Formats: sequence, structure tokens, C-alpha cells
Amino acid sequence: MNIKFDSIILYVQNINVLKYFYVENFNLKVLEEDNVWILMNTGSINIGLHKIGEQYLEKMAEGHQFDNNTKLVFQIDTDIESARNELLSKNVQMREIKTFEGYDFWLCDGIDPEGNVFQLKCKK
Repeated sequence: MNIKFDSIILYVQNINVLKYFYVENFNLKVLEEDNVWILMNTGSINIGLHKIGEQYLEKMAEGHQFDNNTKLVFQIDTDIESARNELLSKNVQMREIKTFEGYDFWLCDGIDPEGNVFQLKCKK
């Protein structure tokens, strides 16, 4: 059996807000779209946004952000400080730039409008 990682799906409250966020900030291409589903391509993998069922949405306060253990990592080919500053200018929550000893990349985490963590990764 040959396996290829194709897509990751995030269950979200508002697919349109997150579609705008990822298309606007990361230039993702929309492949499929309807009222409960959006599939976007990053170049190497697809990210699906699936609207959470109404029975779950009713129990959430407006503006609720999720705690989860998933992080979307985007490798960039531009200066990480400039990329971070651009996102900060758009009021995206961004953490400080960091790296690790012996590691060839700069890293910077951010948070999308529903609390999903993403990371910018840039070669030193």
C-alpha cells in the first residue's frame, strides 16, 4: 500500500471567516466550496474547513476559540520578521520569533480567528 498525505480537515464555526483568513494571508487556492465545506490547496497539501454541526454550535458562545493540539505549519521563502509584521498589521495574533540550537529554521506561531495555531517556518 502506498500512502500520500492529502488533506487535513479543521472543524470550524465559520468557514467563510477562516476561508478569508487563509486565502488573504497565505494565498491558498480554493478548490471546492459549498455552505458547509471549503477545500483549499497549500501547494503540497489540502486544508479542508468543515462547518461544525448546528447541535454543537448552539452550545458555544459567540467568539468562542478552540483549544486543540493541531498546528498548521507554513514554510515561507521571505524574511520571517517581515511576514510576522505584515500579519501583526492585519491584527493577527502572533507570538515572538524563535529558533532552537542546531535547528536551521526560524519559527513564529500565530492564531487564526477561531484559535487554531499556525506556524511560519523560514530557513535561516
